[in-house]
Amino acid sequence: MASAALKTKGGRPDYMYAPDIETMARSGIEKLQFERLAKTLERAYAHVAHYRQAFDKAGVTPASFRHLEDLTKFPFTTKDDLRKGYPYGMFAAPMKDIRRIHASSGTTGKPTVVAYTAGDLDRWADLMARSFATAGVRPGRDIVHNAYGYGLFTGGLGAHDGATRLGCPVVPMSGGNTEKQILLLKDFGATVLCATPSYALNIVELAEREGVDLKGGPLRLGVFGAEPWSEELRAELDRRLGITAVDVYGLSEIMGPGVACECGENRAGLHGWEDHFLFELIDPETGERKKPGESGELVITTLTKEALPMIRYRTRDITRLDTEPCSCGRTHVRIRRITGRNDDMLIIRGVNVYPSQIEAILVGFPGLAPHYQLVVERAGTMDTLRVEVEAVDGKPNEKLGADARHHIKSLIGVTCDVSVKAAGEIPRSQGKAVRVRDLRKKAP
Repeated sequence: MASAALKTKGGRPDYMYAPDIETMARSGIEKLQFERLAKTLERAYAHVAHYRQAFDKAGVTPASFRHLEDLTKFPFTTKDDLRKGYPYGMFAAPMKDIRRIHASSGTTGKPTVVAYTAGDLDRWADLMARSFATAGVRPGRDIVHNAYGYGLFTGGLGAHDGATRLGCPVVPMSGGNTEKQILLLKDFGATVLCATPSYALNIVELAEREGVDLKGGPLRLGVFGAEPWSEELRAELDRRLGITAVDVYGLSEIMGPGVACECGENRAGLHGWEDHFLFELIDPETGERKKPGESGELVITTLTKEALPMIRYRTRDITRLDTEPCSCGRTHVRIRRITGRNDDMLIIRGVNVYPSQIEAILVGFPGLAPHYQLVVERAGTMDTLRVEVEAVDGKPNEKLGADARHHIKSLIGVTCDVSVKAAGEIPRSQGKAVRVRDLRKKAP
């Protein structure tokens, strides 16, 4: 376990879980990355047929890696590669060394299967503990209510083990059963809520309807992730729950939650833990590297994974990277808020649209509740967009829909219909929200 420490900064205590690592100079980070990446490339080439074939096809071997920049010589890994290797073809460790297996839902094809050795699980718990501490969770002070789903989804167990490693009691509620979530939040006195942001919104909405004042209780911090969300939704959760809502980032193929996390002090980008992951930004069309500050697709290479090393994994997440040290004292690269995913992007009448862009307009819009769904249909040869949203007063309202439609057109440039529904007509999330309902697949 990493040693926690209290550092004094600016006249106030600043808690860091692994201060020597979190404040490491850039030269030290890059030296450590080189050493660990060299071993990871060797492990992948020696034990995973996919990597051996892909490297050979690209004309590279682990010996081709002499500088960090040489990583660009190596091919990308995609989710399709994991699906083709289903179930165990991408594992770099024998089954006798595997201690846990997770998998995606597989709603769009075969699920992606991920695995962990005992060492992987130990590092995961440590990184999630580091992330919690970065967010502002404190051992001896906080009780963590965990509403991430347990099971094959990595969120629940990842957050659970991290909070336990940090030294906090955990309420392992999992997702769903929202009435009981509210009861236990009130009775158990949790100070930290872990959930997807859309489910946190669902919780507070039901609590308000039932007359339960979560805002006036001990809850002070939310550690939310697993789906893209906007600054507007963050402000909504801050206000209605009376908390500081912090973004945590991860994906099963890389590890799970804890790959990066915002500091609760600044909330100005997620600190990506570069001692365990190497982050790149690429042009999603050409694959060429982008410069710090430019927008592009995030690509991640694992540096310490034993069971499932990932070489240049294309996350499809669109973001920017900031290499300037944060004022909190941490020096690791910051991943700016994920604005969307390549595979979530819609093209409506020639305009690129991400669901998070629509969310940024709808959340806080006068008269509208922060619940929405985008419905995509095909009219002739063109795709059309209908935005379904609810009115705050719970009554359908054509004028309100027209106002929102005009606002979306003005700010994003896309023409769409806005249908304002009665209260409860938009599906509520108990995990990851389904923001897009694609009816094109049903078209003849």
